[in-house]
Amino acid sequence: MASHQITIKDIARALGISPSTVSRALKDHPDISAETRKQVQQLANSVNYRPNALALSLRRSKSNTIGVVIPEMVHHFFSTVISGIDDYAFSKGYNTMLCQTNEDPAREERNIQALLDSRVDGLLISVSKNTQSSERLQKLIDSGFPITFFDRVCEDVVTHKVITDDFEGGRIATRHLVKIGCKRIAHLSSPESLTIGKLRREGYCTALQEAGLVVDPHLILEADSRQQLNEASEQLITIAPEIDGIFATNDNTAIAAIQILQRNGYKVPEDIAVIGFGDGPITDLVSPTLSTVIQKGYDIGYETAKMLISQIDNELVTIEYETRIFTPELCVRESTRR
Repeated sequence: MASHQITIKDIARALGISPSTVSRALKDHPDISAETRKQVQQLANSVNYRPNALALSLRRSKSNTIGVVIPEMVHHFFSTVISGIDDYAFSKGYNTMLCQTNEDPAREERNIQALLDSRVDGLLISVSKNTQSSERLQKLIDSGFPITFFDRVCEDVVTHKVITDDFEGGRIATRHLVKIGCKRIAHLSSPESLTIGKLRREGYCTALQEAGLVVDPHLILEADSRQQLNEASEQLITIAPEIDGIFATNDNTAIAAIQILQRNGYKVPEDIAVIGFGDGPITDLVSPTLSTVIQKGYDIGYETAKMLISQIDNELVTIEYETRIFTPELCVRESTRR
C-alpha cells in the first residue's frame, strides 16, 4: 500500500471484502467470523492503520442529533423528505440540524464541515447538481462515520442510499404521453452529470423505443429550472411545431413550458400535452392542472432517517450497504387529458 493514510477501504480492497465487514471486524463484531477478524486485524496492524480521530470523537460523544444537507429548502420534494426525516428522528429521540447548498458544491462542503463541528452523530445528504468530488465523504464513511444518501447520490461512494426509481419514473411519464397519442415527444432534461436526470432521460428513451418511436436528440433540451427554460424559450418555440408532447424532468420546468407555449399561441393539452415529475402543491393550482409523476418524499425521508439511526444505534442487521428504491406513481390531470 502507498504512503497515503491507510483507510478501511484500502484494507477491504486488499482482502477482497466490503468496507463494512472490515469496520465490524476491527470492532470484534460477533457477526464476523473469527478467521476474517484475525485477517483484518493482522493486516491493519501491519500497515499501521489508525482510525480517523474526528470520526471517532464524533461517535464517542453522542449528541442525539443528525445533520441533513439538501439542495433547496423551498423545493416541495425536499420539504416532504425533511418532514419524514424529522418525524422518524423525533420518534427515536433525535434532533435534526438542516443545511441547504443552493446547488453550490463549495457551500455543500462548508455545510458538512459545520455539521461535523457541531458533533452530529451522522449525516443525511442529497448532493448538489454540481458536486463532482466525493473523496472526503468516502473517507468519513471508511472511518466508520454514518452517512446515508437520499435522492441525489454519489454513485462512486459506498454507503446506504434511499432513492426514487428515476428510470421507471421517466418511463411512466413518457408511456403515458404515448398512450394518449403523442408521437413526437420532447424532453426537458437535467444535466447528464446528475444521476437522477440521466436516469429519467434513459426512462424517456426506453419508453419511446418500446413504442417503436424514434429518439430524436434534437427534441432533448437541457433545462431543469424555470430560469433555464426561460433562457432557452426560443429553442422550445422552435421545436414546438414538431412536437405533440413534453416530458419535463421536474414540475417547475413543466409549468414554465406550459406558460411559454400559451404565450406563443399553443393550447395545452390540445396541441401539446405536458407532464412533469414531483407532484408539488402548485401542480393542482396552475391552469391547466399539471399531470405529473408522484415521488414519495415523506416515505423516502422516513426510510432515510431510519437507515441512518439504525447505523448509529447499531440496529442495522445487514453487513452490506443497501440501496432502497421507491417506485413513483402516475398522477393524471388536465395537461395530458385529451
